[in-house]
Amino acid sequence: MGGFFRLRVRPGVVLAAVLAVAIPAEVVLRWRGGPGIAAALAQRLSPRATVRERVDRYEAAVRARLAGDLQRAGVAWPPRGVWLVALKTERVLRVYVAGADGRPRRLREYPILAASGRVGPKLREGDLQVPEGIYGVESLNPNSRYHLALRVDYPNADDRLHAAQEGRRGLGGDIMIHGSSASVGCLAMGDEAAEDLFVLAARAGVSRVRVWIAPLDLRAHPGWVAPPGTPGWMAGRYRALREAMATLPR
Repeated sequence: MGGFFRLRVRPGVVLAAVLAVAIPAEVVLRWRGGPGIAAALAQRLSPRATVRERVDRYEAAVRARLAGDLQRAGVAWPPRGVWLVALKTERVLRVYVAGADGRPRRLREYPILAASGRVGPKLREGDLQVPEGIYGVESLNPNSRYHLALRVDYPNADDRLHAAQEGRRGLGGDIMIHGSSASVGCLAMGDEAAEDLFVLAARAGVSRVRVWIAPLDLRAHPGWVAPPGTPGWMAGRYRALREAMATLPR
């Protein structure tokens, strides 16, 4: 036989190998013949964009959409800072930007199209909760499966402290503010709103973006009481949120 063998390749084996490389394991495991696999494969194989490329692509449209709001707020482009205030009960995300003096000016309000969970903090992975508290933006994802995404820096030091005190592990993560209209544990804003938020954050700088997530507008409800079962330490966090929100214009 001369020491050589003829290799016979079956097309089905080749396709399976390509899919195994191209699609993350969790996508394959969750697929039960649904249409999502085509989208997952296309997203996985498409060229990876940078934050700069996404900003270049969307900035003109974002500036056009926000021009009137920026003029009313008296803020020049690009803003020097951004506040994103998510209110669970009202299901809105209020956006504030820094003026020339550094103080916040109200820019625009977006509806939150989808968010799982209820009022209360996120305590562990898989609880489907959106966290509550004072956060920042850890990074921007220009290649999100949900168009564009801002990654919230949960868990922060305070979350980890309380988890350690209570013996909780597996706090979860990957909390995003993203496009699309579906979400589990994140805030889905729709693609156009995600473009606005992504470009605002990129142009201001992620270190200058604050993300405050509250059960409701605590300024408008001074007598609000947390639901039964809420951890006691959340009282201090709600107090901090109320004080922070008092610095924002109505």
